[in-house]
Amino acid sequence: MTLISSRNNPKIKFARALRQRSARQESGLFLVEGIRPVGEAIQAGATFDAIFYAPDLLTSEFALDLIQTQAQAGVTCYPTTPEVFAALADKENPQGLLALVRQQARSLAELNPQNFPWGVALVEPQDPGNLGTILRTVDAVGASGLFLLDSSVDLYHPNAVRASMGALFWLPVVSARFADFVTWSRGYGYRIYGASAHAPADYRDVAAYAWPRILLLGSEREGLSDQQMQICDETIRLPMRGRSTSLNLGVAAGVLLYAMLER
Repeated sequence: MTLISSRNNPKIKFARALRQRSARQESGLFLVEGIRPVGEAIQAGATFDAIFYAPDLLTSEFALDLIQTQAQAGVTCYPTTPEVFAALADKENPQGLLALVRQQARSLAELNPQNFPWGVALVEPQDPGNLGTILRTVDAVGASGLFLLDSSVDLYHPNAVRASMGALFWLPVVSARFADFVTWSRGYGYRIYGASAHAPADYRDVAAYAWPRILLLGSEREGLSDQQMQICDETIRLPMRGRSTSLNLGVAAGVLLYAMLER
């Protein structure tokens, strides 16, 4: 295939547009950059629309094999010059591999205690990087997936995709209304553990976390509201010994998820 050498090539302009949320929503595609993330997407069975690569940048035999395998499977693979690829890349010193991947919608109806014994629910999260970090931690502890409740955050924002380190392709992420989540979780008997600075119990005082279970976390700015805390079976807090009154949402989720793993 002919090497793409112009940034004004329509295919390049289309891929660059996917940096914008409106283009991702309209096309149903998102960008995955880097050898490991693209490899994870392939291994997880994600649907590819196209692959862009820069032969002069891509020295990894593993990555070259990925391209050859995908080309044989019918995925269109576009070689570019390093300069054109740099216009596509979101990172400095790009590795030379980027894919356009189809978004996958998941629903509450697909999940139950058999295939989703425990996970995390985020209420009105705001930061895509936190979202990706939490999803990566959910994967690290062996939990089942993530709920985004009453959320406007973009799961396919480049920061979320990058921070998830491939977990996005393996775990279900469901966007739902808070009220629908409550109905679903109650119907299946999930025990909801809400994290709040105002909770009466230190998270370390919980002797055991019941199954099936969900860790409920509020937004970065507001935390859980009184109404949201009322649906929790138990509320827990992280002790704050210094002057800070709260932790980054991704850090707090990590501490609590590992506590749940150990108990």
